[in-house]
Amino acid sequence: MGVLPTSPTNMDSCIEILLKCARACEESFDMSLQQPDIRERADCLKILTDCAEMCAMTARFMSRNSEFNKELCYLTMDVCQTCAEECNRFKDQHSQGCAEICLQCIDECKRIVAGMTMV
Repeated sequence: MGVLPTSPTNMDSCIEILLKCARACEESFDMSLQQPDIRERADCLKILTDCAEMCAMTARFMSRNSEFNKELCYLTMDVCQTCAEECNRFKDQHSQGCAEICLQCIDECKRIVAGMTMV
């Protein structure tokens, strides 16, 4: 049983938040490198990189209406959840902002998955 992809128009807001999340992760990574507690942020730095790459890749796949969108959304939600949890360990503005955007990304991916129809 396959999944009928959602139309690219229905995915615009998800693509937008995916790219926003990728950017927030990259910016948070850069700002985290300047923090005095850099050693405590090692895991956070790793997941920020993973999340940025995952979100950017998922946005590219969605833009071309890939048959793998559903699977990528599920994986992206997992990565974003881990990233949000890790960022929430730090109370600075960039970490908290990144965690918030990751949670928004999860919500948008859930919306896309819910809108996909089975064929």
